[in-house]
Amino acid sequence: MKVLHFFKTYWPDTFGGVERTIHAIARSTASHGIETEVLSLSRAPNENTQYLDGHMARKARLDFELASTGFSFEVFRKFGALAGKADLIHYHFPWPFMDMVHFQSRHGKPTVVTYHSDIVKQRLLLPLYRPFMLRFLRDVDAIVATSPDYLKSSSVLRGLEGKSTIIPIGIDETDYPTPTEADNRWCQAAVAEPFVLFVGVLRYYKGLDVLIQAADKVRCKIVIAGSGPIEERLKLQAKTLRRNNVIFLGEVAERHKMALLHNCLGFVFPSNQRSEAYGLSLVEAAMCGKPMISCEIGTGTSYVNKAGETGLVVPPSDPARLAQAINQVVDSPVEAANWGRAARDRYVRLFTADRMGKAYAKLYHQLDNRRR
Repeated sequence: MKVLHFFKTYWPDTFGGVERTIHAIARSTASHGIETEVLSLSRAPNENTQYLDGHMARKARLDFELASTGFSFEVFRKFGALAGKADLIHYHFPWPFMDMVHFQSRHGKPTVVTYHSDIVKQRLLLPLYRPFMLRFLRDVDAIVATSPDYLKSSSVLRGLEGKSTIIPIGIDETDYPTPTEADNRWCQAAVAEPFVLFVGVLRYYKGLDVLIQAADKVRCKIVIAGSGPIEERLKLQAKTLRRNNVIFLGEVAERHKMALLHNCLGFVFPSNQRSEAYGLSLVEAAMCGKPMISCEIGTGTSYVNKAGETGLVVPPSDPARLAQAINQVVDSPVEAANWGRAARDRYVRLFTADRMGKAYAKLYHQLDNRRR
């Protein structure tokens, strides 16, 4: 069975959460007879069209961007040609331009949408787009929410529950390197004292400004690994507030990231807006058996990190409560270890790539059989 994934960007151009999810779906469905192609936009389509990890990543030229939405003239032709060869089209929402391509192509194939997030940032433009968005979501055959929490809390999905199903995003442990002694030595040299860890892209909705505010009340180091649009602003904030226990490591190699995860006291994920729909970094922490701290924002973060079972969930944008939670992990090692074991168990039960791949393959075949 041939499945075409369609999203605005994909490897090797970018390496964000949606791209990682598409990659994991492609890898995990391959053993179930699914042949995957991915079509996305690129500034360098010829160079970045390539075969990777068992599937083709095809590109159409990105002509311009408006309100975080990529547009392409040639993608209509390329999408039409690839959709004609595919048995099923798998869209990844949100991307308003995708809706236009869907209706223009009239491909007539079964369709799945993975609903990654509500539109949060472009709220002023949403009233204009909303009628077209709802038309698109009503037209597709199935919608996948990544957690029951998001399905319940999204005002958009609430009206589409009849065609919605839940498939949590999973990751494959074998994709991650096991830290060597050298990697652990690097970690100890980079952070000599006990620490909690954040890993991710430094974006406005990650709540890292709140974490830096909380740092003066925290009884350990706070390590921030990653780079992103607000990196310099966060560094300036930490310097201005004299938060000397906050360590910025920037981008780290995958083996060093795993060393940090294995050596930290716990994982802190202070995202405070609904733009954080799931949190793959939380799944990585759960895979490593680490207690987690996150914020209650009504999304999948509270599905991955179950309050009181795998860690602590605190109100968003509350530095005092965030510091209190971190100190509870620091001061209660037995309790923290219990949360870590429960997090690992929850990963094995709910968040493996194999489980996700089986669920998507089953959905694909159901839709294909329905058409036949």
